[in-house]
Amino acid sequence: MKNEEIAAAVLDAVGKTENVNSVIHCMTRLRFQLKDETKADDQVVKEIDGVLGVVHSNGQYQVIIGPNVGKVYEALCRIGGFKSKEPIDENLDKDIAKNKTRLSAKQVGKNILNYMSNCMTPLIPLLITSGLFKAVNAVFGPSMFHLYTEKDSIYLLFDFVFNAGFYFIPIYVGITAARQLKVDEMLGGLLGGILIVPELIDIVTKGKPFVIFGIPMTLVNYSQTVIPIMLSVYFLSLVYHQIKKVMPDFITVLATPFLSMLITVPISLFLLAPLGSIIGQYISSGILAFSDATGFVGVAVIAMLWPFLVMTGMHLALMMPMLASYFETGYMTGAANGGMFATYAAYGVALGAFLRLSQPKVKSASLGYFLSGILGGITEPTLYGICFKYRRTFVTMMFGAALGGSYAGITHVSTYVMGGANFLAFLNFTGGTSANLINGSISLILTFIGAAIATYFFGFTKEEIAV
Repeated sequence: MKNEEIAAAVLDAVGKTENVNSVIHCMTRLRFQLKDETKADDQVVKEIDGVLGVVHSNGQYQVIIGPNVGKVYEALCRIGGFKSKEPIDENLDKDIAKNKTRLSAKQVGKNILNYMSNCMTPLIPLLITSGLFKAVNAVFGPSMFHLYTEKDSIYLLFDFVFNAGFYFIPIYVGITAARQLKVDEMLGGLLGGILIVPELIDIVTKGKPFVIFGIPMTLVNYSQTVIPIMLSVYFLSLVYHQIKKVMPDFITVLATPFLSMLITVPISLFLLAPLGSIIGQYISSGILAFSDATGFVGVAVIAMLWPFLVMTGMHLALMMPMLASYFETGYMTGAANGGMFATYAAYGVALGAFLRLSQPKVKSASLGYFLSGILGGITEPTLYGICFKYRRTFVTMMFGAALGGSYAGITHVSTYVMGGANFLAFLNFTGGTSANLINGSISLILTFIGAAIATYFFGFTKEEIAV
């Protein structure tokens, strides 16, 4: 089916436009916020040619499309008239409020993960792009091939791109957080900018805090942090919406943003941002402690379980703390690297299936799954197109992931660059020692080859091969 046809069929199956609160997309999935999920027919959605599966997670109705999800999303917005920057109809908000269920501890946890995910998902292209510029400097600069020095213009230019991507993370997250909380996006960006304004960084560097309302500012550098701005924008949204309710229309454009920031900024600087920094440090310490306690076993276990977490959407429960840890320390090590090896194991399964199976349609599909993975960094087509159909491949994928993950754990491989998960994934290990790059690359190769060989010899029954 063409992308427009897929979009129209999906929209019809989830209850048409009037049942859609909002819709965004990640790298492989359409992520709907539906008014009433019971109106969405899972079976009908799954049978649409071009849809790989359906997942209910974090309050979202997720339709797995694959690498062409961006084009399907564009078609969906045209057909349904969705505009991500437009506010949701107030009547929709009222209807949703009527259908709200009592919050449980589990639901609160899901809401938090959903909020964090929606803050970070739009930033993936930014993180990958800026991270790769750092990787290029690490490979071709003074650390490895010595093609240029740290004083050369090319090094400085690429370093500018990396720093622009990561240093200003609070601004970017402020914008994405405000977008999903229905606050003016530029206010979220402004709040993020306040956390890293040069004068504030200078105060932190000199160690001389200023005092407002008798409260001294906590001396913290918030560049390359995400949790402080997430907490701050959430509080901003509470203040903003309350003020907007009571503010007369003729003055709301001026007064609502000003009063919202007047209240939020001091509380952010003196309470929420420091609290977010402390939470980030605890998360970072927790992940490092888990990695130290479990060693290579922890990496192998996370790598083996990662595909199942992805299929249920619960990988976000690990991804968000890992990202928070990365922004706090500048690297990820141990169990935090497990997802990468699970990804490469999926590519190995797709190649093994292509080499082993003989039916032309299945063979060509497997090749497509492999190419979409190794070139685009996408695993869902393999998970839903091969593993669900040939259940033994789940075991062979876990074997490959455990093999590479164990080696990475034993050799203490660390990830320094937030790069892609495709054939350039070895660049993620640049920035540390040459040994780290070599061992990281060996880990990926072991994962890929191990999964491919295991799939070829043990991934299918005789009946499946004979078809």
